[in-house]
Amino acid sequence: MMKIYIGNDHRGVKLKKNIVSWLEENGYEVVNFGVDESDPVDYPDQARLVGEAVAADEDAIGILICGSGVGVQMAANKIPGVRAAQVWDEWIAEYARRHNNANVITFSNERQTHDGVRSLVEIFLNARFEGGRHSGRVAKIREMEGKRS
Repeated sequence: MMKIYIGNDHRGVKLKKNIVSWLEENGYEVVNFGVDESDPVDYPDQARLVGEAVAADEDAIGILICGSGVGVQMAANKIPGVRAAQVWDEWIAEYARRHNNANVITFSNERQTHDGVRSLVEIFLNARFEGGRHSGRVAKIREMEGKRS
């Protein structure tokens, strides 16, 4: 089974715990970089931990949660090797993986339900990168990352 790195800020504690439980019940190895208390933390710190772990482990994926899902997505995408996508519906959950080879997905604790997020995670985990014409596009993203240093 694939390894999943997960992180969250103080606004995503309950949703993260729910997802971790569900993933472990389904046999996934989960590494929790998130916080388990509601004391305020800065979301870029969790995004960095998850992003760096995913970038170093190409067979793994990451899941990040904050209030909006946007902040962690923006922060994670600053790490070379990370292709983070905010996932809000079934189509995006599938195509972020199939066409963009996303390796990190992000969620909003404030705007998404626990059941809905579990369903989107499942869709994402079952999707496979199609390669082909999409491989060249992902390669261009990698090339852009190299110029960012």
